[in-house]
Amino acid sequence: MPVTLIGYRGSGKTSVAAPLAARLGWEWIDADAEIEARAGMSIREIFENEGEPGFRRRERAVMHELLARDELVIAAGGGAVLDPATRAEMRAAGPVVWLKAPVELLEQRIAADPSTSARRPNLTSSGGREEIERLLAEREPQYRECARHVVETQNRTIDEVVAQIMQSLSEPPA
Repeated sequence: MPVTLIGYRGSGKTSVAAPLAARLGWEWIDADAEIEARAGMSIREIFENEGEPGFRRRERAVMHELLARDELVIAAGGGAVLDPATRAEMRAAGPVVWLKAPVELLEQRIAADPSTSARRPNLTSSGGREEIERLLAEREPQYRECARHVVETQNRTIDEVVAQIMQSLSEPPA
């Protein structure tokens, strides 16, 4: 059974995945990094060469494979929930944890990540805060549909987020 971390870019999925996996004694994978490794190019380059549909096809294939594995923490891409088949597989495979943060914090984290502009394209013409607000509004229903557990990351350390996830995993689903 895998544990899948979902949420918007900058919500903390990759930062939380490694320490969570260590606590569980499992492996972890960042799905976006896996897509880039297999493609031999950055997400930005995949978007430039294949468009968003090409990237989403690659993402779907990688998620399908990862969700079939056992004892794995998956840091899913922020848009992985857009595919209905991936959402269904996530729910069926194991616990899905939605890492949430307010728009202001997401904007700060994304701006502070030096790899963001080099690796990831804007997904709307506006970019920045307007993009975050728009895409969050579009994706929140899918995050909600998938998530067995929701963890707010604002004002929490990575260790505190991991501890809350560990506690959530020990509780029966609501």
